[in-house]
Amino acid sequence: MSNFVEVGQVGKTFNLANGGSYIALKDIDLNIRKGEFISLIGHSGCGKSTLLNIIAGLDGATDGIVLVDDTPVTKPGPDRMVVFQNYSLLPWLTVRENIAMAVNKVLQGLPKAEREDIVEHHIDMVGLRAAADKKPGQLSGGMKQRVSIARAFAIKPKVLLLDEPFGALDALTRGGLQERLMQICEENQVTAVMVTHDIDEALLLSDRIIMLTNGPESKIGQILEVDIPRPRKRLEVVEHPSYYSLRSEMIYFLNQQKRVKKIRAQKTTVVARHGLEKVNIQLGFVPLTACAPLAIAKEKGFFTKYGLDEVSLVRESSWRGIVDGISGGYVDAAQMPSGMPAWLTLGGNNDEPLPVVTALTMARNGNAITLKEELYQQNIRTLDDFHQFIVNTPEKRHNFGMVHPSSMHNLLLRYWLAAGGIDPDNDVKLMTIPPAQMVVDLKAGTIDGYCVGEPWNYRAASEGKGFTIASDLGIWNGHPGKVLGVREDWANMYPNTHIALVKALLEACKYCADPKNVNEIRQLLSQKEYLGMKVDYITLADPNNDSGIHDPHKEYAHPQFFGNGLNRPSRTEQLWIITQMARWGITPFPRNWVEILERVCRMGAFSTAARELGLDVDYSRNAIELFDGVKFNAEDPIGYLNQLKIKRPISVAEIILDRRRG
Repeated sequence: MSNFVEVGQVGKTFNLANGGSYIALKDIDLNIRKGEFISLIGHSGCGKSTLLNIIAGLDGATDGIVLVDDTPVTKPGPDRMVVFQNYSLLPWLTVRENIAMAVNKVLQGLPKAEREDIVEHHIDMVGLRAAADKKPGQLSGGMKQRVSIARAFAIKPKVLLLDEPFGALDALTRGGLQERLMQICEENQVTAVMVTHDIDEALLLSDRIIMLTNGPESKIGQILEVDIPRPRKRLEVVEHPSYYSLRSEMIYFLNQQKRVKKIRAQKTTVVARHGLEKVNIQLGFVPLTACAPLAIAKEKGFFTKYGLDEVSLVRESSWRGIVDGISGGYVDAAQMPSGMPAWLTLGGNNDEPLPVVTALTMARNGNAITLKEELYQQNIRTLDDFHQFIVNTPEKRHNFGMVHPSSMHNLLLRYWLAAGGIDPDNDVKLMTIPPAQMVVDLKAGTIDGYCVGEPWNYRAASEGKGFTIASDLGIWNGHPGKVLGVREDWANMYPNTHIALVKALLEACKYCADPKNVNEIRQLLSQKEYLGMKVDYITLADPNNDSGIHDPHKEYAHPQFFGNGLNRPSRTEQLWIITQMARWGITPFPRNWVEILERVCRMGAFSTAARELGLDVDYSRNAIELFDGVKFNAEDPIGYLNQLKIKRPISVAEIILDRRRG
């Protein structure tokens, strides 16, 4: 279907009284199909109504162009009818007269009898026959809005524009009008654009939801396709499988924009001190046992020791928050899954390559695959057992949770399933779920299992809700789990600060690996600013620590924080990660993979930091070989991919990166 409304590179700048200017909208690109219902959503001040007014012709764009049916919009016109929240009715005219005034003005070429028929038809269409001769002062708010809608439809506009049309109405009236509007739009194939703050209203009415970022320079942050079939009924929409995931996506976006606004307000100018280019750092993390080095570096003063006087730890509920923080520049550095720097660099986030580097592996291992307790009771103990269970239950949908496409949780889970003859995309369904949500979903029965870091495997076992069918000790012992990630341009701009950050966290990793510090670290991590849970659920790799669970299938995963070569970034390991992401169609395999590896792994920064701490930097790791005995050939990654039986079609592409490397 061709585009009916085209918004091309639209920007809007307002001149201020003090001689300055305010950029409300920037580079808005949006194409709307004929008969499509679009909602614009975002926080107050994000430019929703400004964009609607530009489409209506009530305001002009500073940059760009708007086309309706291939005609440029330069002024208001009857082909674009606006329904406002305040009704905009003439108080001295009746319902019939308010509608007739618009019809007689726009459709004056039609015979009088035909115009009268149009008016009467639209009075009936919105159910106002009994109030046709009443004036606005005699009508309720819902009835006034129905008059406004009838007037808009009566002149047969090409595009219906609605600016929070039901915002001032009570819930019952609003619900009835929403369903009536939806019915009218579907019957008449109306193209509609609506501004709303109501996420449930947007989900009920829309084909697509356009979410705008905060101003100034507001842009389209995300577009949601609403795959709920039409015709829609309110209760049926709520019961649709996509409803809550779409709703959660919108809530996440709006909450993230609120957090971004708060972070922007707190953002201070760069503070240089102690020979460092920047000492004030926002450092992101996700509440997992593996965040221990960040907590220790903060609480034990290691950041301050190396000149980083103003380090703020930013707690995110999911890895997506880390992606948004790094890509938006709201955090300086972050704890990341080991595959995230390469994933961002290869364009995994919205197909936009963002060079990100790592100079430190902060933790290895610490992940496990947990299945629900019901399967344990059915004597499923091995991968072969689970494969047979999948074969014997083809009618069931088996859902699994993982935390991010780039994470080792996803890649290890996929590798484990495929090694057992289970296609992770066709035989089961993998879902991205925040770590803290895993046990909740396991209890609710919405997933059969997950792969995640601690403490969520141990917690499921402790509460009798799940069991560990495989840990990384049995899949790939010593795999990279969590790394320090920063944008490449940030590392180039603040090289001394970057090395100081690596030094502080490397010393913290060493502290975390000392068995005598285990109880102190567990107590620290239990605090609300870190994991916020009972200390009993937090386990560390202390050989003397008795977890209280002696069934090997219910043990915890064992994070490793420090050791011979453990913290050194590995280009070979990053190459394995890149091949696995290509194997499953997450990102293409880069034809220029040598360049990608050199840029992702900042070996020089690690080596400098380690030497200044007096640590040995000369180390070579063994060849990568996972539990199935398949060796990884780093000299021929494409040949390695070709020999794997279960995979997606492999895409190979040249990844063009910004060459400004400082």
